[in-house]
Amino acid sequence: MTTRDPITDLINHLTRLPGIGEKTAARLAFHIMNAPESYARGLSGALLSVKDRIRMCSTCCNLTEHDPCSICASGKRDPSIVCVVERSQDLRAVEATGEFQGLFHVLHGVLSPLEGIGPDDIKLKQLIIRLQGAETPIREIIVATNPTTDGETTALYIARLLKPFEVKVTRIAFGIPMGGDLEYTDRVTLSRALAGRREI
Repeated sequence: MTTRDPITDLINHLTRLPGIGEKTAARLAFHIMNAPESYARGLSGALLSVKDRIRMCSTCCNLTEHDPCSICASGKRDPSIVCVVERSQDLRAVEATGEFQGLFHVLHGVLSPLEGIGPDDIKLKQLIIRLQGAETPIREIIVATNPTTDGETTALYIARLLKPFEVKVTRIAFGIPMGGDLEYTDRVTLSRALAGRREI
């Protein structure tokens, strides 16, 4: 019985990463192989460290090394506003704007009936528990799921789910990107841009 050579094995592992095809995986594998040994050891150490040390924040479900995460533990954030996002990557994108000073809640997915993903498969129960047990009453939930069919379905479900609570549920506006032309903007995006208009 023959065993796969290490290069093929590495390429096969890299192709399992999202968005990485066989050619890109081969290019990455040869880059790693030609890099100094310290780079390969550093990369393997970083991978193991992520698996060993990263956990879920018990408050917002963000991926973090410390529980609670630095955002939930910060005394400078507004605990009365919670932004609901699909994934930790989305949280990082919102944080990078420097505009939002509230707290977050990470769903770790969206409702997708076609894929069999229901309310119990994402972190919706934890959001309800947060609402019920918050020291400072939560007055607004900002739903920042992606503008996809599943993202919209999830946003509408959250709005219905939170109806019994005395909380304002808002949806982030989606519009035309900076530098975009109205002529080439699709109708849905243009409609959302008009609906999400604000005074200047």
